[in-house]
Amino acid sequence: MRILHTSDWHLGRSFHRVPMLDAQAAFLDHLVETVREHEVEAVVVAGDVYDRAVPPLSAVQLFDDALHRLADADVPTVMISGNHDSPRRLGVGAGLIARAGIHLRTDPADCATPVVLSDAQGDVVFYGLPYLEPALVRDSLGASKAGHEAVLTAAMDRVRSDLASRPDGTRSVVLAHAFVAGGEPSDSERDITVGGVAAVPAGVFDGVDYVALGHLHGCQRVTERVRYSGSPLAYSFSEHAHRKTMWLIDIAAGGELRAERVDCPSPRPLARLRGRLGTLLADPALERHEESWVEATLTDPARPDEPMARLLERFPHTLSLVFEPERAPLDPLASYAQRLKGRDDQQVAEDFVAHVRGGSGPSAQERTVLRAAFDDVRVDDAIEEVSR
Repeated sequence: MRILHTSDWHLGRSFHRVPMLDAQAAFLDHLVETVREHEVEAVVVAGDVYDRAVPPLSAVQLFDDALHRLADADVPTVMISGNHDSPRRLGVGAGLIARAGIHLRTDPADCATPVVLSDAQGDVVFYGLPYLEPALVRDSLGASKAGHEAVLTAAMDRVRSDLASRPDGTRSVVLAHAFVAGGEPSDSERDITVGGVAAVPAGVFDGVDYVALGHLHGCQRVTERVRYSGSPLAYSFSEHAHRKTMWLIDIAAGGELRAERVDCPSPRPLARLRGRLGTLLADPALERHEESWVEATLTDPARPDEPMARLLERFPHTLSLVFEPERAPLDPLASYAQRLKGRDDQQVAEDFVAHVRGGSGPSAQERTVLRAAFDDVRVDDAIEEVSR
């Protein structure tokens, strides 16, 4: 069976205030063309269809049009909700929509109820594991504790149990939205850390033929059978080196895999430029970036006059301007943003405690309290989104 694996559409999202709806529409045109050109037999969408729980009407209309076109192409589609989606909103009308071959999996209780598709070699079962917020699903899944690894293990135990009841030779695909160890993150993914841990081991998914992952925005191979498609468009400058693609996966009768990347259309290349303003404006080697979306990091010791206006004269699509003056590493004048770069909320809080105590950081017990507080805030946010 030939499967097209995609995820993280984030319909309705902008890029540094630049609307991306036209680029998202172009991607969906490309997706439908790919389905027809490559004779795809099933499409899987591994979460984050929308960028927020209550998406704008324009994004909903774009999604609705995509579903109609996939249904018209007579290609079954299986999709799950991600941590940006509202499961209830995305799952509205799921039973009715399934009659058109569009299968929405947004309820964790249905994780072991597969979509069963067939080809000349037999059945392929698709299990949809929507994003599992540990504190919300631990009890219903019977997980041993509230953590990503525990709830995903509990869900996969159910999947493996159902799969074991099916005829020998049944091929299996799992869709999941999670941070799997070995994956490379970017700046545009929302943090899903619980108890100081975000990643789960790939071994959680053992026992199935293919795992179609969503959440991380870079297309990547965790193992031969566990892969991220990545987002079809860049949503942060940290993705400037990404090759935006989808996975075209062939699963043979015996479960053997063949994987191929299919490139997605890009509205404009990204460029991260760094240096003194005068150098950026004069360097002939930067001519190739003059039509790119640009993030410029200026290293001038003193802030130049009208830097954005001057950059726009050469790079008219400059969207982000960062100042990192050339100073000694321990310079007390280094910006607050520089000091926080690469540090998560827990580390920032611990640094603050150490600062107000004259260098004495929090105890192990205090670290646990801080971590629990951050987890509670994130869970409250998740509950609010689910209830919308």
